Amino acid sequence: MPLADLPYAHLLQPHDGPLRRDHRYDTVHFDGLSFEGEQAGGALFLECAFTEVALTEVKLRQARFNEVWLERCRLVACELVESEWQDATAQGGLFAGVSAYGAQLRRVTVRQCKLESVNLRGAVLREVVFEDCQLRDVDFGGAKLTDVSFPGSSLEEVRFGGAKLAKTDLRGASRLLLPDGHEGLRGALISSAQLIELAPQFAQALGVQVRD
Repeated sequence: MPLADLPYAHLLQPHDGPLRRDHRYDTVHFDGLSFEGEQAGGALFLECAFTEVALTEVKLRQARFNEVWLERCRLVACELVESEWQDATAQGGLFAGVSAYGAQLRRVTVRQCKLESVNLRGAVLREVVFEDCQLRDVDFGGAKLTDVSFPGSSLEEVRFGGAKLAKTDLRGASRLLLPDGHEGLRGALISSAQLIELAPQFAQALGVQVRD
């Protein structure tokens, strides 16, 4: 969906200046901007759009993102700890070295994005879709995933140790390489082909020796 099709697109006003802590941003368009080391914890972003924005080491602890659109954005070494996301879409972006443990995501779509070294430990994800994404070294340890799917996405070195999964569909994943935490897959849906691929790892996790 293009930016112009957003229901609040005609209300967007351009942003100028730094990000501020505990500030309310309502129908604001962040376009082509670069932020580094900003302190914006507790900020509320309501019906906002981010296009081609670069955020480096930005602190957004407990920030709230409600009906937010992110397109071609780069978040590097950012802090999104205990942040809240609802009815949000991220498209064509990069999330690298992001700390988002304890975050809450509901009705969120992540499309054609690259996630590398992202910490989502203890996060709560409900009705979240990772579509055509690359996930590498993403940690869902201890997280709760409900109605989460990964159509067309590659999962490499992704961890689910101690996670609680319900209606989580991994069948559409193009690649599924899990280094550990296989017990955390309880409640997930996988295909028969994925089961065969993961069988040696399941055996190792159970302490089963396979010898011909």
